[in-house]
Amino acid sequence: MKKGLRLALGALLLLALGVTAAQAADVALTSVGQSPDTMMVRVVLKNTLKLDPTYNAMMKAGDLKDEKVLIAVVGGSSKGLGAAGINPEDEAGRAKALLKAARDGGKKVLIMHVGGEGRRGTLSDMFIREAVPYADALIVVDGGNDDGLFNTLAKSLEIKTAPNVKGTNAPLKEVLAGWGILK
Repeated sequence: MKKGLRLALGALLLLALGVTAAQAADVALTSVGQSPDTMMVRVVLKNTLKLDPTYNAMMKAGDLKDEKVLIAVVGGSSKGLGAAGINPEDEAGRAKALLKAARDGGKKVLIMHVGGEGRRGTLSDMFIREAVPYADALIVVDGGNDDGLFNTLAKSLEIKTAPNVKGTNAPLKEVLAGWGILK
């Protein structure tokens, strides 16, 4: 009886938040580089788009389930890598295996870089070079592509831009609606 009540209350909570169970399970969110930027994107997804993704900063290929979309937020952080107990090379390997599994599994891959110019540098660029080739869509905040690296790696893929993290809500909504996740 208690389990049934908990399930019913959980379903009501999801409905109150405007999130269906299907939407909640349709999107997986992870970090590539262990920067805190992923948490900011998670806030935009939850608060603005009313979407609660499956989140795991250290998501591995085997963690992917029935999600339709993988959002990978790219930004290198030495502090974040240290806290996660992983070195940059192993993080790049984890990310590559995850992104390849997502693509091979028929999932759409959205790569985001929301740290702007301040989150660029040798470490982030290494992760950007690993991730962008797997992208079905790209969102980059202003300043994050001033050197054209994303253009070079994305080839003909359109790069959607936003003025800041909060401003990613419009391109996120456009991409996710185009993929049938949002209306």
